[in-house]
This record gives sequence, C-alpha cells and structure tokens, in this order.
Amino acid sequence: MEYFLICIAALIGSGLTLFSGFGLGTILVPVFAIFFSIEIAISLTAIVHFLNNLFKLLLLGKQANRKVVLNFGIPAILFAFIGAFLLTLLADLNPLFHYSIAGKTFDVMPLNLTISILLIFFSLFEVVPKFASIQFSQKYLVLGGVLSGFFGGLSGNQGALRSAFLLRANLSKESFIATGVVIACLIDVSRLFVYGKQIFGMGSEFNFTLIIAATLSAFTGAYLGNKLLKKITIKTLQYTVAALLFVFAVLLGVGII
Repeated sequence: MEYFLICIAALIGSGLTLFSGFGLGTILVPVFAIFFSIEIAISLTAIVHFLNNLFKLLLLGKQANRKVVLNFGIPAILFAFIGAFLLTLLADLNPLFHYSIAGKTFDVMPLNLTISILLIFFSLFEVVPKFASIQFSQKYLVLGGVLSGFFGGLSGNQGALRSAFLLRANLSKESFIATGVVIACLIDVSRLFVYGKQIFGMGSEFNFTLIIAATLSAFTGAYLGNKLLKKITIKTLQYTVAALLFVFAVLLGVGII
C-alpha cells in the first residue's frame, strides 16, 4: 500500500505540475506524511522532486529564459536555505498543547501546524478565482524568487507562487514551463543541503527502493504530461486535489496525522 499510494501520487503530481501550481511537492508531501513524520516527508519529497526536475530539464531545459532564471532564481536559492533552516528549527520544538478525544491524546506540534496553515493557503491559491488569477509585474521577479524560495524550503510548496510571478514575464508556454523547472531545480538543491541532516539521520530506515520507485513514477508522469502539453483540461482535478489537501491540512494541524 505504501508503494502504491506514493507512486500514484508521484505519477499524477509530476504530470500535473507541468500545467498548474499544484505539483509533485504539493501532492506527494501529504502521502509521504502518512508513513513518515512531516519533516521527513518534506525531505523525501524534495529528493524525488529534484530528480524529477532534472528529468524535466532534459525534456524542456533548452527553452528556459536565462534572464528570468537569474532574476528569480538567485534570490530563490538564498531564501530556500532560510526556509529549510526554519523547518529544522520548528521540527525540534515541543508541542504547543495536548488534548484528548475518546481517551486518546493528540499533540499539536509547531511544525505540523505551520505546514497545515501553508497547505490550506496554497490549496485555496489554486482554486479560489481571486487568488488563482493573481499575476505580478515583471519588476517583482526578485520578490517572487524570495517568496517562492522561502516557502519552497519551508514546506515544499513553491509552484503556485512561482507561476503567479512568471505569468507576466512574457514567456511562451514552453519557455514558461522550462523556466519554472530550472528555478525549481535551484530551490531543490538549496533545500536539500539543509534537509541532509534529516535524511542522513534516517540511517537504515531510509528506503532507497521506495525513492527509486517514486522517482520513476514521477518520470513517467512528466513524460506523459509533456505529451499532453498542447491541450489538457485539469480544473476538476485541481478542485479535487484542493479538497483533499484541505482535509489533510486540518488533520495535520490538529495532531491527528
């Protein structure tokens, strides 16, 4: 069941991220969190996300806009470090409070509550018309890099913000996607440096087979998504993902997950 759920999430998430802010990290983190703590789930997702983005780079990388990559990517790298470092700090904090239901005690952890709030925000960002239609002028590309990098490092959610800033960069559809992939790779490299402590701390518990299976599933999703790039409708899927993310975020925030 563990392999099935994670691989399906990787397949769908990887294909979906070519067309929407919802992507691999948004979908895969909750699934990994079913089997691992939230900080480990974010770290493992980062590995699959990075390897998958390298694959996308081979498919689309030549069409990336270098100027946009530099203006957006450099601040994104720096603030991804900060976001990832904040994640490690939050992971070490004690529970905010405890409560009991039917004789069972639940802990509300600072990190889980923070990720919960971010997941709710990013799920709404994609489906609420006023949020989904937000676009920022090209002069705010540096700010976009700061925000996308920081939240990418902290929670793995970077696609929605990145899209909102890149949509006004006068890029073709192919260049828009390729530029986003390059920036995502830069953010992934930054946060993986910081996440290394959690990853290496797993020791023998680190499941290489699961990571490989999830990565191959993500490769498949990226390949199929690229084939469907010319025309695809995903609005129903967006709303479904948003609803599921909202439920997961609430359960995570109150300590049930």
